Amino acid sequence: MTDTEIDYAAVFQALPGMVALLTPELVFADVNEEFLRGAGRTREQMVGRYLFDVFPDNPNNPSASGMRNLAASLQRVTTSGERDAMALQRYDVENPERPGEWEERYWSPINAPVPGRDGKVALIVHRVEEVTELIKARGGPTGGRARVLEAELYTRARELQELNERLRQAHAREREVALALQEAMLPARRQVGHHDAAVRYRPAVGALNVCGDWYDLVDLVGGNRIAVAVGDVVGHGLEAAGVMGQLRSALSAASRVAEGPAEALNVLGRYANVVDGAESATAVTTFIDYDHHTITYSSAGHLPPLLVHPDGRVEFLDRATDPPLDARPDPFPRPQASTTYTEGATLVLYTDGLVERRHEDIDTGLGRLADALSRHRHQDPQTFADAVLLELLPPGGATDDTALVIVRL
Repeated sequence: MTDTEIDYAAVFQALPGMVALLTPELVFADVNEEFLRGAGRTREQMVGRYLFDVFPDNPNNPSASGMRNLAASLQRVTTSGERDAMALQRYDVENPERPGEWEERYWSPINAPVPGRDGKVALIVHRVEEVTELIKARGGPTGGRARVLEAELYTRARELQELNERLRQAHAREREVALALQEAMLPARRQVGHHDAAVRYRPAVGALNVCGDWYDLVDLVGGNRIAVAVGDVVGHGLEAAGVMGQLRSALSAASRVAEGPAEALNVLGRYANVVDGAESATAVTTFIDYDHHTITYSSAGHLPPLLVHPDGRVEFLDRATDPPLDARPDPFPRPQASTTYTEGATLVLYTDGLVERRHEDIDTGLGRLADALSRHRHQDPQTFADAVLLELLPPGGATDDTALVIVRL
């Protein structure tokens, strides 16, 4: 049987568990028959309605937290694009036939994302296992043994939630330290000499997803020249921040004495081979010569810089691409290429958080970036950078760090 012969709508309705489809706005898009039976609702009472209008918290229970906990889980799924399994929840349900009468219920939910063609979360699969009968099985809700089991399960669930909260707080503290470390390591937003440049850094969403990306702008000796570079370290958190700082500093120093970007990356590659945590790190560097209107560049496994010409044409600087920094243990000359530009052009360097999306070909993201750069090219670099980030990053933030450098030539 092929996929075209499978009736997936029928499969969804026949699933042997309570399953609902929610939009990112938490509106019921569909529910299967088992969900309707378990919830005691009709399809008309659910589909097209806001989740928490159908299932609000019990107003008679001041400690009710089911709605808040579920909302937080669904937000995590929408933002991160990752599945989220929740601890056991007490979530009372109002009897649809007797308004104001609430039934004590216990649920074990799992929420999973369904990405759309643009890579963003288009739907959320909300699957529920009800365990109310398990808790009340022995002696009913007032029976001694059942009450002990109920209290124990509920206590364990609360303890797990508290543990998760402590872990999130610990991760948040590490994130703050890592961000402070990166702030100290990265060059300040500035103009290099009298050349207008805008730089932006956006950490990934999530407690630990931070500090893998870096950028640098360096005044070069001899002539009216600067070097502009970006790089990406695999991993996140404090360790990645430390590696990032070492590689950025090494490339900055090498660029000042190297004859060109390829030689600078050769030096950096040899250094990366002796730095723990620099495995598979990437970098691209460009030398801009304002007197001769040339850009010389070399890439070590990184995405290509883009040159936006005044007429809107976008040129990918991809003729000097080599493997990542530590790919070769022995010195090996890296490729180098040059291109020319006219006054008013714009050079753009970036990291993969700006263009990569889950379940999407990288060329789609690069095309989206090129289109945005062409349309916003007439703006000043600061406004230009903000417009590009606003247009390309997901509303809830990207799942990878993003660095962006824009230089008006």
